[in-house]
Amino acid sequence: MRLKRSHKCGELGIENIGETVILNGWVERIRDLGGIKFGLLRDRYGKVQFVVDPENTEIYEIAKNIGNEYVIAIKGVVRKRPDDAINKNMKTGEIELFVEDLEILSESETPPIYVNKDDDVSENLRLKYRYLDLRKDKMKNNLLLRHKALQITRQYFSENDFMEIETPYLTKSTPEGARDFLVPSRLKPGNFYALPQSPQLFKQLLMVSGFDRYFQIARCFRDEDFRADRQPEFSQIDFEMSFVEMDDILELTEGLLKKLFKELVNYDLELPLRRYTYDEVMDKYGSDKPDTRYGLEIQDFTDVFKNTGATFIKSAIEKGEKVRGIILENKADKFSRKRIDEYTEFAKSVGAGGLIWVKNEKGNIKSSIKKIAEPELQKLVENNVIKDNDITFILVGEKDNINKILGHIRNKLIKEEMPKKDGFDVLWVIDFPMFAWDEEENRLVAEHHPFTMPKLDEFEKYADSDPLKIRAQCYDLVINGYEMASGSIRVHRKDLQNKIFELIGLSEKEINEKFGFLIEAFKYGPPPHGGAAIGFDRLIAIMAGEDSIKEVIAFPKTASGSDPMTEAPSPVSERQLKELKINVDL
Repeated sequence: MRLKRSHKCGELGIENIGETVILNGWVERIRDLGGIKFGLLRDRYGKVQFVVDPENTEIYEIAKNIGNEYVIAIKGVVRKRPDDAINKNMKTGEIELFVEDLEILSESETPPIYVNKDDDVSENLRLKYRYLDLRKDKMKNNLLLRHKALQITRQYFSENDFMEIETPYLTKSTPEGARDFLVPSRLKPGNFYALPQSPQLFKQLLMVSGFDRYFQIARCFRDEDFRADRQPEFSQIDFEMSFVEMDDILELTEGLLKKLFKELVNYDLELPLRRYTYDEVMDKYGSDKPDTRYGLEIQDFTDVFKNTGATFIKSAIEKGEKVRGIILENKADKFSRKRIDEYTEFAKSVGAGGLIWVKNEKGNIKSSIKKIAEPELQKLVENNVIKDNDITFILVGEKDNINKILGHIRNKLIKEEMPKKDGFDVLWVIDFPMFAWDEEENRLVAEHHPFTMPKLDEFEKYADSDPLKIRAQCYDLVINGYEMASGSIRVHRKDLQNKIFELIGLSEKEINEKFGFLIEAFKYGPPPHGGAAIGFDRLIAIMAGEDSIKEVIAFPKTASGSDPMTEAPSPVSERQLKELKINVDL
């Protein structure tokens, strides 16, 4: 390489006028204007215009052979652009490089996807040629944002006395949560490692070890059924603290978020963040991860219908069930009967028996129950609950069940009917249930995980009589309707842990198989501790204004878990399988 870079493309400005510099980079475009060659050179730091004059015969002949995405080195003098040629939208738009020497470092075929503009190319093609896709400004900026967030995170935790400690990638399979990715052991045939779904057990062991403040940018692996925006491998900001209470963990997390939002996107996050209980968000929004910017709160119409002539509603109310619904304001004219039928089928697909709808068209009521409940509907209109051009969707049933269904309907309405909101809706959801009832297994299960500390007063009161009333000392961070972080205070008392295992029906054998090494460690003085994990990919996507985490991951997988670029996953040789004592039977 004859011409070694002296400056970066994006750092040149009017202060460099008259200097002789050498630039290296990719040719974003090159064109001929009146015999003079004008090009745009790009590197990671920006772009700069260069000019090749035909009077420099030798260099001009070389320039004639240059195409888009060629890698070149140019030497020349920085000069001011003519006033009518200044590009105010470009950082280097006031200057250009008058080329005196030029070297082609490598040639490029015509790229199969555009590099210098966004187009509607398929995701599969973008991922197949990801190294080209990453040359785009948007992708470069997203990964730069991610890089800066990593730096800020490490600095923040280090300043708060945390140690960054790496935990193993090859560990023991524990049949909890999602499926594990399994890694066969060559030295112990028939045995398998698992890739970690999270560092949960190891970070608790670090607390037992006396490292009272741990953090890690952790890689996690889950062999889940794929969805459009789910990745089999992902990153989280993982941390654990000893001798703390829930408020300490929430405040520390809020401090990190405030720093990240301010330094990365210049957004002032107002602290302390709002806190909602699980019961509150389920009652208002039908979801434990609501986006509150859109309103659309669930309303209770039970009192309005308690004396209704609609027998199916009245009998449901007499059984203690509820009448609840969502009012979509000023959109009734957007809902044809066909559209309403689509929403009815959607409600059925998420567990509803049916869906009641009510429209107010300038005081004229249209409804699926008008014939049997007109007085009650009239009352809702007269009291200005359902205003002109409002449409309301109503369900009747057991409160917790219909709240969840209305939550699904609310999300569908937001996606399809509401203009996208700007900004960030950041909140905590606390006081989750400690246990849930598993209908299939006919037993209690841990809602979070069995090492979550319950609210001790409730545990003492209800453990033997009504454990579903017990709430846990766990918490979720929600941003723009996405669960962004989750954590809890952990159980460190042996008697309490044994009682929780008993309640969820684990035998001593199962306990030892799943958590034996942690239980063994807890015999030797575990401190009170707790922590959380923040979904790093999703956090960066939200800050970058991206809908998909694929846009902030350098080399993501498709929705089916494949990599079109490397063609992973792929078959392996018979020799490799033989070494591992594995026989593949398809």
